[in-house]
Amino acid sequence: MRHLTVMENDSMELITSLLDQFKPQKSILSSVINHNPEIENLLGSRSRFHKLSHQTRLPFTVPVGKPETMGADRLALAAAAVQYYPGKNNLVIGLGSAITYNFINQYAQFLGGGISPGMEMRFRSLKDYTAKLPLVKKDWNFPLIGYDTRTNILSGVVLGMAKEIDGTIDAYLQRYGNFNVVLTGGDNSYFADHLKNKIFADSEFLYKGLYAISETNNQL
Repeated sequence: MRHLTVMENDSMELITSLLDQFKPQKSILSSVINHNPEIENLLGSRSRFHKLSHQTRLPFTVPVGKPETMGADRLALAAAAVQYYPGKNNLVIGLGSAITYNFINQYAQFLGGGISPGMEMRFRSLKDYTAKLPLVKKDWNFPLIGYDTRTNILSGVVLGMAKEIDGTIDAYLQRYGNFNVVLTGGDNSYFADHLKNKIFADSEFLYKGLYAISETNNQL
């Protein structure tokens, strides 16, 4: 049985209640923030626990750069690509606080990619670095030609990101030819319909990668 819970915070009480409810045999933590270290102790006391890091056993290699500089979320996305599309070139685009472009070739080598500001970051920067522009909330319903400040910002940010993503895919196509493109993350639904390139949209791709890594590193 698969169940997704989005937590508003990382309180010990909330995590304990989830452990009481689901009683997992195994757990894995992927964190890109400075989380409470007691979370690791709690998960370790209640399950067979693994913390994702550059020391984790992974189904791919990182021949370029340093694995320890790769974010845990990007490692999970690469693991999912190898798990679900083995023997193929894959570009996994994660849409969250930042946009990450993650390229894994047919030899299961994670070559890296790129990082750029995500949607919320772009909305926030327009407010913080101008005198009068407001903070706009994300919305998929907007025109190409904005008719007020809000719709101008929505068109500029959302369509601008879509063109960035399409342009990046095109650049990879020129170098590598055919490959899979997977669009994932909390904001993927805002862009799938705006892209000209063929993609696979999978909002749970990161979780699938974490599960694959957990199965490898948390063997009972």
